[in-house]
Amino acid sequence: MIVAEGAGMPPVKLACLDLAGTTIGDISMVERAFAEAIATQGIVPGTSAYARAMVHVHRSRGCPKIEVFRGLFPDNEVQAQAANLAFERSYEGAIERAGLTPLAGTIEALEKLRDAGVKIALITGFSRSTLGRVLSALGWSDRLDLALCPEDAGRGRPYPDMVLTALLRCGIDDVRQVAVAGDSESDMLCGSRAGASIIAGVLTGVHSRERLLSGGATHILDSIADFPALALGTEAVAPTTR
Repeated sequence: MIVAEGAGMPPVKLACLDLAGTTIGDISMVERAFAEAIATQGIVPGTSAYARAMVHVHRSRGCPKIEVFRGLFPDNEVQAQAANLAFERSYEGAIERAGLTPLAGTIEALEKLRDAGVKIALITGFSRSTLGRVLSALGWSDRLDLALCPEDAGRGRPYPDMVLTALLRCGIDDVRQVAVAGDSESDMLCGSRAGASIIAGVLTGVHSRERLLSGGATHILDSIADFPALALGTEAVAPTTR
């Protein structure tokens, strides 16, 4: 259960927000990049191997992309690295062609958090190179305090490293002053393992309410637009029940 601030819970001072499916609407671009990357390794649509591979991709969303491919090609690091490179080229090419669109309410959510003095960290499973392309396309430099990828923290999700790295770099004193939002089970596991007081699963991305709850979500939100009210305690948002 989430305890109200007045009952002893410290105020949220850091918001760790996922990118794909949480703050930007690029789910189809990511899925297509995975499909194209897998195809470069001879696993093509219409085959049972492709269907199995895409199930693995779906289950692994939110994790570092290279780890997703290592899961697909556990005995061939060269193949995993080649697929990862193909993914990055495909996704970055899609950004150049079509750009990126924030999900509805994202900009307003960032502004509300900033106005309230909450630090904002984006955390992602993209590589540093891809994250750089994403940030350049979004132009959010004045809205963020930090943007982290697995390379910056040691390990990616579902491990807690990126949230804890954000806490340290932003000078936050207490893990209970951290709120996490994401659309995948691995986002929820990351926040839970880091000790965040709020772990909000949003329904604009890849995983269902049930998957988010199984990862440790304390709240389920329709979108990131609902997150500031939860993090700032300006509206009563009931915690999830299991």
